[in-house]
Amino acid sequence: QVQLVESGGGLVQPGGSLSLSCAASGTIYSIAAMAWYRRRAPGKRRELVAEVSSGGSPNYPDSAKGRFTISRDNTKNAVTLQMNSLKPEDTGTYYCNALIRSTSSGNRVEYWGQGTQVTVSS
Repeated sequence: QVQLVESGGGLVQPGGSLSLSCAASGTIYSIAAMAWYRRRAPGKRRELVAEVSSGGSPNYPDSAKGRFTISRDNTKNAVTLQMNSLKPEDTGTYYCNALIRSTSSGNRVEYWGQGTQVTVSS
């Protein structure tokens, strides 16, 4: 079984910074893309915040470009999201996401973390 465990998050003032971390554990053969999504409010769909390929190439939606940086450490099966210049509209529950293969012949399975709250408010 595989688990994604997130850490970080919390309350920050507008313009501030936060760092989120996520580590995958369990039976892991390889990890393809890793990403962070957020849900701004209950009932809203999750939206992509940042993603990074297995080779380290990042991708951001316009809302995150220039403010957020995603990076991964393949030796630790971990991904980090550094968020700067935070805005109130960045408030939400942030979820770690990863495509993981548990064996060399197995299929990739999508896993989600439990979510961590980020609140940007003065």
